[in-house]
Amino acid sequence: MNKLTSIALSLTLPLMSACTPSMPTLPDLPSMPDIIPDLSLPVLYKDDIQQGSILDRFKINQLKTGMSQAQVQNLIGSPSIIDPFHNDQWNYINHSTLHEQDDIHYRLVLSFNNGKLTKIDTSGINSLPSLTDKEKALEGKRLADEKLAIELAKQEKIKAQKLADEKAKAVATAAIEKRLADEKLAIEKAQAEALKKKTDLAQAKQKKIDQEQLDQQKIIDKENLKKATDKTIKDTDRPWYKFW
Repeated sequence: MNKLTSIALSLTLPLMSACTPSMPTLPDLPSMPDIIPDLSLPVLYKDDIQQGSILDRFKINQLKTGMSQAQVQNLIGSPSIIDPFHNDQWNYINHSTLHEQDDIHYRLVLSFNNGKLTKIDTSGINSLPSLTDKEKALEGKRLADEKLAIELAKQEKIKAQKLADEKAKAVATAAIEKRLADEKLAIEKAQAEALKKKTDLAQAKQKKIDQEQLDQQKIIDKENLKKATDKTIKDTDRPWYKFW
């Protein structure tokens, strides 16, 4: 109460002295900050105004080309603007006014082709806060895991290719061996057929020769028989008394 009285006197006495010059002057009173040193004017509070998509760099960095629209939506949410006539482009726009902080204005543009993410335009997200130390650590671990997965996939691909080459080589070798075996079998079969044909011809020739010899022998035997028969008949026709 004494402070308020002092304030009121400090404000009214100068006016009174101006109106009544004969009034005696009072000693100097302390200034306002000396009277109320902890008094400060109130500051109006303004709520943060978030307008549009709320994104962060940590999740944006996880976007990869080739993702489906559903995968993108599960990661960073639905876009701010969806044009039914241009569903191949998603826009994430934010205009936020923050209390006692810098305003945030950013725009992320994603392009799709046949439902797959083909382009990530991050040129408009410079106002987004940088990654925290924890997010940087997680980001580093994620990148290391992805690098390891890529390396393992590469090694698996090399291994699979090597196995495929070995299998192809084995198949080719087996095919060559089979072809050589078939060719050898064909040659042996042809040789066997040629030998059989030669044998058959030889046997036929020999049979013909044998038949000719047999026929010739029959002729000879027939002639001999005829001669013997003729001699017998001749001997029989000779008179009994002729012995010579």
